[in-house]
Amino acid sequence: MARALLTLAVLLVAPTWAAAWPAEAMTALSRDARKLLPRSLSRLLGERESQVLDEMQRFPPELTRAFGQDLPAGRLRPETIAALQAQTDRVVELLREGHVSQGLVRLGGLLRIPADLSDPVLVVGPEGWPPGLTREYYALFAANLDRMPVVLDDPSALRLARKDLPGLWQSLVDRGREQAPVLRTELFRDGRVVDHRRLDYRSPAWAVSSLAYSRAVTAGAATWLAVWREARGDTTRTPHAREVKPEAPKGAVADDRRPPQPEAP
Repeated sequence: MARALLTLAVLLVAPTWAAAWPAEAMTALSRDARKLLPRSLSRLLGERESQVLDEMQRFPPELTRAFGQDLPAGRLRPETIAALQAQTDRVVELLREGHVSQGLVRLGGLLRIPADLSDPVLVVGPEGWPPGLTREYYALFAANLDRMPVVLDDPSALRLARKDLPGLWQSLVDRGREQAPVLRTELFRDGRVVDHRRLDYRSPAWAVSSLAYSRAVTAGAATWLAVWREARGDTTRTPHAREVKPEAPKGAVADDRRPPQPEAP
């Protein structure tokens, strides 16, 4: 019933900058990203999950406007990067000054940055899509979220310093723009938008949404970790990714390129 209600909500409400990903996706994204964190930080954020989710909804209007201008163009302007860094500055200040609970909520809210930057719909801009396409894309994502495997997109991202985050954020935009044309090809055929119910895990559009989600999970954890380390937070007992290799059929050559998957702490 919950899944049906979520899908209905996505169908009725056009995506906006205030809430691009479905609400359930943001909750799942937060929980999956926490699996990549040191156990203490994962617990602290988990205890404040509802506050963190509320914080993500209170995205600063100036950043909403900046993203609306930058993402369709494919490049984060220096002033946008400065504004994003100011958000991380404030979190570090709060944590170092001993305002731990407030700082943790603000830290959790930073997840909204990589989430939006990883969304292939937003990096093209709503004006770039045929009417109804984004509705079907988000409906496809919502209907298949619990079937999508979460993989560690880039293990090296988890070791980035805070000063390196702008490069990571820009890379999310670049990769989303590379994959966005697949959505147009798969979801708009013969002059009509394709109903998401006609697509399954074999669809390239499904693959794009799954990759975007894993990208957001990894970049979200990387953003949290970079800020937490600079605030001198505890980084012990950090989980290691568990590499999963499917068994190859008889006579087939095994593929060792499968990316590692996050392992719960």
